[in-house]
Amino acid sequence: MTDTERQQLIETYIAAYNAVDIAGMTAVLSPAVRFDNYEEGVKTHETAGVDAFRTLAQSSAAMFATRQQTIVALEFDPDQVIATIAFAGTLAVDIPDGPRAGAEVAMQGSSIFTFDQQRIASIVDRS
Repeated sequence: MTDTERQQLIETYIAAYNAVDIAGMTAVLSPAVRFDNYEEGVKTHETAGVDAFRTLAQSSAAMFATRQQTIVALEFDPDQVIATIAFAGTLAVDIPDGPRAGAEVAMQGSSIFTFDQQRIASIVDRS
């Protein structure tokens, strides 16, 4: 798989994420996709398989009135692509012991993508 093909998959995934298009997000994922999310070094979510990913994506989307990921940079390695991602969103719900609905959230993190047979095989998000 070429760097251009990997970049196109990532861009398609991010565009679907921004459009809250869960079907579009999962269309570029391997059926056995692995997803891990870390916040400040602590694993907060993990899924195995596209159905589990879809369930998490649906519940995550409901947390935001608006959300936008922007690719800041891509670093291509033979086995993975590391994307630096800027995130901005407005909460739709109150977070227990955290911000309230309507609060704006902004952060920068990274997503590590691996690939298998023209699809995204795994995503590791770190913020």
